[in-house]
Parts: sequence; structure tokens; C-alpha cells
Amino acid sequence: MTGKDSRALVTGGAGFIGSHIVDRLVASDRTVCVVDDLSTGSAGNIPGGGPQFARVDICDPAALRDIFTRFKPDVVFHMAAQTDVRRSVREPDFDARVNVLGGLNVLRAAIASGARRIVYASSAAVYGPPIQMPVPETHPTKPISEYGASKLAFEHYLSAYAARGLIEYAALRYANVYGPRQRSAGEAAVVAVFARQMVGGEPVTIFGDGTQTRDYVYVGDVVRAVVAASKSSASGLALNVGTGLETTVNDLYSTLASIADFPTKAEHASARGGEQKRSVISPARAEKELGWRPEKKLADGLEETFKYFKQQRDRPS
Repeated sequence: MTGKDSRALVTGGAGFIGSHIVDRLVASDRTVCVVDDLSTGSAGNIPGGGPQFARVDICDPAALRDIFTRFKPDVVFHMAAQTDVRRSVREPDFDARVNVLGGLNVLRAAIASGARRIVYASSAAVYGPPIQMPVPETHPTKPISEYGASKLAFEHYLSAYAARGLIEYAALRYANVYGPRQRSAGEAAVVAVFARQMVGGEPVTIFGDGTQTRDYVYVGDVVRAVVAASKSSASGLALNVGTGLETTVNDLYSTLASIADFPTKAEHASARGGEQKRSVISPARAEKELGWRPEKKLADGLEETFKYFKQQRDRPS
């Protein structure tokens, strides 16, 4: 591909979602630069012979500015983040340093280097407890975790810079993203945790009674939304990226256990404090604005995910 959007920089491009975005961009013949400090990502997730790679922390503004200046991206995919909700509560300073100040470093470097657009990985955590479901983008934003607060704060920074004509942006509010390469830590990691435990024949623990619900969206569907948002001519978009379908943790466990032929019943432990009982977001605006809708059925996505974790276990060391 040539033209105004041919050069793409992906922060967090060695991580779970970011690396899948990189794969898609490289397959589309985009010139790609991955920026990742490998604190949670893996160099093994970056395709060989394709993108440039810079091991840089987004909290290092000078190093980041140097990479942006030399690469001169047209579009920036900002996926790098602190994603552990519990850590955000324990260490709010660290969470804000990465998600707000680090985000500002990316934003300012993007503007200085002449980038046209930023696509930002936000989160449904910006909404807080739902007062209607599926939650639309017009829902009040009242996050109950520092993670949700930091994600929302950076959305406001993007809005302020865009209002001055400095950048175009789209903020995609992810539901619970799952799929191959997911870590067992961070936001929405329950699928990875269950899959790893089943592959290893370990007992599986469900916190609470398992009737709590979440909206599970496959990483491949998320990538399609991200790429579509990068091509949109509209700025200031805040879009949900989810399925609009609620799934209980008990049903998630049962489906994955059936795929894995895992005979052991899940153990139950006390519910985690502050956890929302129900969560599901509406993807209607993303369909209207981007022509995007989720395609992967949960059972099919879970099968792909389990297959990945099994292959990782069976891979020769």
C-alpha cells in the first residue's frame, strides 16, 4: 500500500492485541514500526523480516521522540498500556505514569513528527457500573478503578488536542478481548487463565458464584475494528468494540472445558472486591461509523485460543 497512511507505528506492538495489529498491517504491505519495552510483550510476537522494532519505554519522552522523528508515521496505533486493574488500585501512581503521562508522550511525539491520526486502545472500564445494557457510548463515564480513570483521562487529552486541530483520533473502548498470545495477567485475562490451567491439567478457580457476566470479543475482530478506525475520515470517535452479548463465567468455563475435554469441575473462591456483576457493551455505533461488526462466535474463538495454548505447551524447548 502506498499513500498517506502507508507508514504505521504501533506502541505495544509486541503485546497481545498490538502484535495481531502488526500482523495485519504487515500483511497489508504497510511500513510498520513497533515500539515496545518488552515489559509485558514478547519479541517472539513480532514477525521476522517485516516491521522495524524499537525497544523503547513510552515513559521515556526523549527516546520516543527520536523514534517518531526518524520513522515519521502517518498513523499511530497506541496500544501500549498498564492493563492490570488490581495493580492500578495498588499503584495508582504507576498506572497514571504509563497510561496518562506515557500516553501524552506518544501524543506529543506523534504531533511533532507529523502523524495524521491516532487510534487509541481505550476500555469499557471507563463506564463503571452500568445503568443500562448493552452500554452505549452515551452512557455516563464513571469508572470505579484507577485503570478506568486513566483510560478515560487520556481520551480527554486526545479530545483537547483534536479540538485545536493538532491530530485526528479514534478511541476504541474494548470489551473483554481474548485470543491467542493473551497473557494470564491484565484486564480481561480470564480466558487465558482458564486455558493455561486446563492445558496443564491444573485446577481451575472461579471467583464468586460464576454468574457474573462479561462481553467477550475475539482479538481478530478487534483488529478489524482498529484497522477500520485508522482508515476513517472522522475524528473524535469513541466507539465500543464488543459483541453486545453477555456470557457468564460459568458458561465460559463450561464451553472451554468441553473444548479442552477437561473433566474437572471448577473450584469456587470468594468474589473479588469491587468486581462488577454484569458488563456488556453495544457495538451499534461501530457498525454505523465503521461498517464493523463482530464475526467470531465465542465457541470458535475459544477453540482457536485453546489450540494456541496447547501448541505453546507442546512446543519443543
